[in-house]
Amino acid sequence: MNIAVSTTEERLQRFIQLVDDRLSEEKDSKDKKKNKNFAQMYPKGFDRVIAIIEEYPLAAKLYMFLAKHIEPGTGAVVASQDLLADELNVSVRSVQRATKWLDENNVVLKIRLGAGSVYAYCIDPDEVWKSWNTNKKYAAFNTKTLARHQDNGDIKRRLQVMLKSKQPSDLENNS
Repeated sequence: MNIAVSTTEERLQRFIQLVDDRLSEEKDSKDKKKNKNFAQMYPKGFDRVIAIIEEYPLAAKLYMFLAKHIEPGTGAVVASQDLLADELNVSVRSVQRATKWLDENNVVLKIRLGAGSVYAYCIDPDEVWKSWNTNKKYAAFNTKTLARHQDNGDIKRRLQVMLKSKQPSDLENNS
């Protein structure tokens, strides 16, 4: 933004404004980096984990894995069931049963992406969140993708197609 200044006082005021702007930008940048890998779990989330542990321990382990890997500001992660099985050291069938249970019990919203075993998993932002509280209204489907390298491009394309077909009101209803 160019502002024409003619007097020494106006130049000084403009200089002070530029310094203030720069300091504000630096503070914002530090604030964003400060909690970069910080995930917040709210009382509702702790209650959820305790209940899942008592009923289905593998589902609790899976829930915590997904919570750890959600994309900041979205409350979601995209992962293949093969990758989840490898990470949790269980069979793919066990992951299928656990994710089905989480979805049916409204713990995690599971959305299939295409014909493979890749899903978007969305967690209630009032249980687990990775960003400023003011960003919760944007929680849905802007995801971090966890997949084997060869699957990654196809998954991103499918996700973009899915997102383009969704209207903002549809996303709010699904979150």
